[in-house]
Amino acid sequence: MTEPLLRVSSLAVSIRGDEGTASILDRVDLAIPKGRIVGVVGESGCGKSTLIKAILGVLPPRSLIERGEIVFEGRDLARLDPAILAREVRGSAIGFIPQDPFLALNPVFRVGTQMLETMRWHAPPQWKGQHRQRLVKLLGAVQVPDPEGALERYPHEFSGGQRQRLLIAAALSCQPRLLIADEPTTALDVTTQQQVLKLLRDLVAELGLSMLFVTHDFGVVAQLCDEVSVIYAGQTVEAAPTRGLIDGAAHPYARMLLACHPDRATDLGGIPGSVPSAFAPPPGCRFHPRCPLAVADCAAARPELLAQSMGHTVACPRYELALPEAVA
Repeated sequence: MTEPLLRVSSLAVSIRGDEGTASILDRVDLAIPKGRIVGVVGESGCGKSTLIKAILGVLPPRSLIERGEIVFEGRDLARLDPAILAREVRGSAIGFIPQDPFLALNPVFRVGTQMLETMRWHAPPQWKGQHRQRLVKLLGAVQVPDPEGALERYPHEFSGGQRQRLLIAAALSCQPRLLIADEPTTALDVTTQQQVLKLLRDLVAELGLSMLFVTHDFGVVAQLCDEVSVIYAGQTVEAAPTRGLIDGAAHPYARMLLACHPDRATDLGGIPGSVPSAFAPPPGCRFHPRCPLAVADCAAARPELLAQSMGHTVACPRYELALPEAVA
């Protein structure tokens, strides 16, 4: 099999805080093949943002990657010198689209000043003298009106959807091989959200990129992603091709999460309980206190990812009992 562009294996991340040590990620596994869009789904507090920060090498102070690998193009980013990661990977080989288009741009600087600064630091040396020309072309590709004039305007002069397009252009400005998007459509209205999703899909196909798309919305995953990985409380619980997981989710958490989507929900109850505190996570499978199928063995040991079918893995030895009626 071809080696994926990015492979995260058994990643565990902890952060020391005033209350003690928080186990944010316990065992996260993820693979992003070249030219594919992989979604990561989970409730708030499940570790999605920490996963992104670990990949980009921007974990907060007092953080520790306790074990695991983050292999990108053959190099383990978890053990790469921070200066090399900043110079050769982050911003150049890996682009990032932040969640909130209203907070990501500095309001006191023109858009062009901010975007060109990124290119000065991360663009290939042979592009010297071409940054503005390339950026104008890229702004046109992401459908920003008047690309040349846009560089002279301030962030407040753009709508939310236009700001998100600016951030997409900034992430693509140095021709990355991997694009990481952190819920980039959350702050947008439904119509603009659809436009941005289509734009991302078209750009990935046109430029031959890979993309990691982090979200809590299975509806967005169904529209955009080729594959999806579900994480709960810092543990990967299921991974599969998107259609295979949506039509045949095996892990009780994945099934219950799908059942909460407005298109499928039959009541407003949601999933009983809440995501456990990272300072005191339950032993074994972290979902077992909320799981309708849990038995004593579920707390005894952390379940390994099991192959259910081709390309479909699940971390639950009782997954065959996770029928829709059992978790409705």
